[in-house]
Amino acid sequence: MKIKNVCILGAGTLGTRVALQAALSQFNVRIYDINPKALDTSKKTMETIVHQLAKSSGFEADSGLNAIQGIFFTDNPQVAVQDADIINESVLENVKVKNEVWELFGQIAPEKTIFTTNTSFLLPSMFAEISGRPERFCALHFHDVFYAKGVDIMPHPGTDPKLIPVLEAFGRSLEQVPVVIQKENHGYLFNAMLGAILSTAGKLLANGVGSVEAIDKSYMVNFRVDMGPFAIMDSIGLDTVWHVTVNNNEEGSKAFAALLKGMLDQGKAGVKSGEGFYKYPNPAFRQPGFLS
Repeated sequence: MKIKNVCILGAGTLGTRVALQAALSQFNVRIYDINPKALDTSKKTMETIVHQLAKSSGFEADSGLNAIQGIFFTDNPQVAVQDADIINESVLENVKVKNEVWELFGQIAPEKTIFTTNTSFLLPSMFAEISGRPERFCALHFHDVFYAKGVDIMPHPGTDPKLIPVLEAFGRSLEQVPVVIQKENHGYLFNAMLGAILSTAGKLLANGVGSVEAIDKSYMVNFRVDMGPFAIMDSIGLDTVWHVTVNNNEEGSKAFAALLKGMLDQGKAGVKSGEGFYKYPNPAFRQPGFLS
């Protein structure tokens, strides 16, 4: 089970980053999205990331831009999955949408294709059967890819154990650190811990206990980090945060979900839209004196 041809489903924040890293790691990459505009945005985002990497680490921008030129962007499912050794799905964090995607690609993907989902909080067992090949289905969840280089490998009870070392090797080839989850768990390991922090921060804001800036400052100063909970949510995408939060019936979570919905209705989805809890590309928490 050698992986060479990579298909990414979903040209959003994470799909874009995984596709770019795969291309930089010499894989043949096809990225699919139902929305052609999302594909255009994805390509521009990749170019921005390449220039950021060149500025911060001495990475050669030209080689990165050449890698982007080798990526095939498409809104045609049949073309996207052509000769794919592996699919990594990063579509909307919505069960209905993911079911529709896996029902389709389960029918049209080559027999050899490994199916993986990049879901942040849902479980692979929720989609394995509808894919038509549960034994070849596993969660393969990336984080930031370039700055947080962890990749979670979480099988469901029906996953073929032989897939795990293949996915570990694939993760390492993308310059990530593979972490194998022994038992299905919402949020894997890190996201489960982070989710508790983000949820608490959201409740504190929704209940009027503290402002966005005050909560982030408290977190940043005490943990000696450069981002607080709301900056992290902006980087994840407030649409993703909302999809996770809205399923929690606790009163504080419901209030925060309503706050997030109001922001999304105004087009404030976080970094990817230019505004969330902060305005980008120059958010307040990155300005000198924010922690003074």
